[in-house]
Amino acid sequence: METPREQLDSWWFDVGPLQAIPVRGARIVRTPRRDIAVFRTANDEVFALDNRCPHKGGPLSEGIVHGRKVACPLHNWIIDLEDGQATGADKGCTRSFPVKLENGRVYLDMGVAAAP
Repeated sequence: METPREQLDSWWFDVGPLQAIPVRGARIVRTPRRDIAVFRTANDEVFALDNRCPHKGGPLSEGIVHGRKVACPLHNWIIDLEDGQATGADKGCTRSFPVKLENGRVYLDMGVAAAP
């Protein structure tokens, strides 16, 4: 259960039905500050990351999702969907955002996503 403080800080945006996001793919949510890639895994888990690879800014939404990771389409950096960290020998991080799945619909916390 959310505390009153969390309720004030959270504003859950309805991204749409889970089925609108391709399995092992992503959908982009555009905000005034950034584009956010909302990913769906093969197991119907959802994650949200800034749509920019920490390496050269490649569009992560166009990458291939495998397990809980996505491969950047530009230089094949592997980014962890849970925390945005580059894996292996690569170093860097892209911002992750709170996302949840309720009754078959995906929600993104715009209180966090719209913040600087």
